[in-house]
Amino acid sequence: MQDRLTFALYFGNRGFFPESLIAQARDEMKKWVEGLGYDALLLDASLTRNGAVETPEEGRVYARFLEEHRGKYDGVVLCLPNFGDETGAIAALEDCGVPILIQAYPDEMDKMGFSERRDAFCGKFSIMDVFYQYGLPFTTFSPHTVHPDSDEFAQHLRWFAAVCRVVAGLRRMTVGAIGARTTAFKTVRFDELTLQKHGITTETVDLSDVFLRVRELSTSDHDYKSKVERLRGYTGWGGVPENSFENLAKLGVVLDRIMAEFQMDAIALRCWLELEKELGISPCVILSEINDRKIAAACELDVCNAVAMRALSLASDKPAICLDWNNNYDDEADKCILFHCGPVPQSLMAAKGQVIDHPMFAKALGEGRGFGCNVGRIAPGPMTFASTKTEDGKFLFYLGEGAFGKDPIPEEFFGCAGVAEIGGLQEKLLAIGKKGYRHHVSTTIGQVAVPVREAFTNYLGYEMTVI
Repeated sequence: MQDRLTFALYFGNRGFFPESLIAQARDEMKKWVEGLGYDALLLDASLTRNGAVETPEEGRVYARFLEEHRGKYDGVVLCLPNFGDETGAIAALEDCGVPILIQAYPDEMDKMGFSERRDAFCGKFSIMDVFYQYGLPFTTFSPHTVHPDSDEFAQHLRWFAAVCRVVAGLRRMTVGAIGARTTAFKTVRFDELTLQKHGITTETVDLSDVFLRVRELSTSDHDYKSKVERLRGYTGWGGVPENSFENLAKLGVVLDRIMAEFQMDAIALRCWLELEKELGISPCVILSEINDRKIAAACELDVCNAVAMRALSLASDKPAICLDWNNNYDDEADKCILFHCGPVPQSLMAAKGQVIDHPMFAKALGEGRGFGCNVGRIAPGPMTFASTKTEDGKFLFYLGEGAFGKDPIPEEFFGCAGVAEIGGLQEKLLAIGKKGYRHHVSTTIGQVAVPVREAFTNYLGYEMTVI
């Protein structure tokens, strides 16, 4: 992920509006964009009349400026200090190749004379109308007009930054499908061609290659030693046999190398029963550690949720989790337990975890064949949830917000779980089930549904399922 985004700043004007407001806006917008933690890229004010775009020719000047800086900006903030010229705007931005945020200054009641009135409220509609006619996607949020020194603009820019990260991260991405789908898990089937149509390449790796790499990896390998050091401090290992820890560390190195080799942005792993039979480990804690680095790693070969996790992580700039819609919470209609065996990133857990022998595999294979289940609880706080699927050539998703609470979960409940509170949960569960979504759901901390929806529907061409 990028530590700091750069926004190209565009200023629109129409000749008979007060040009004095342009210079003020250039200073204000740069100041506030940089003050919010982003970099600003501006066309030199001397290259157009009044430092703004007023004509198609000036628009072409701005377009050449963007072309010269291609790859150095993540989005464009189209600022309207006044009513802006729409034909100049389309000439400037039609080929910019990144999301565009349209911001319009508000008029003030004591400055409504001809020399001070902006009319950006009206001009914003003209820009939006022409962009729509040309099929140029753009972003705008409510309220319609905002001053750049307002809390509303700060929220708009944070949302827009999330949109830019998601669009850049998913427009061209590679997801690794490591292992085949577990035969019984038809719920995680997906269509590679549909994903490819949306810019998502699937690279497949057989588990036999993983086993071979693990067995050939020497404990004297530098990467192995580094992984051991990382894992020792990552979670609790009391009672874990040394050979199980060694195989888990080797698996971590092998997965890192596979991701680097195929330039994978996310992975989905077949996590049972072969890893337990062949290596005597459950990979939950390794997926947890990968997720903690903000690399989406889904279990049970759920490729579509690996994509959803990446999007949520890019939007929040925090790790994401793949969880099961798992249990009711007593008779609380708007609460449920979200759970998985241990891939929850440590940074999203309420306390340090503890690796145990996975009880499901202990039952199926005998004790000592499934160390790697990382037990703990998900930290409380606001969250966003999503899931995606392929269907008839379409890439569909649902999306919502809620919160993980402090509600107690019985001590004997294994794995890592949290109690989620989601308004209208029962109706949402009904819609999710009836519309053919899987039992998995991806979550991240913070409420980022607005920018994720904007990125998915407006720029990436995914179709939203209303729940």
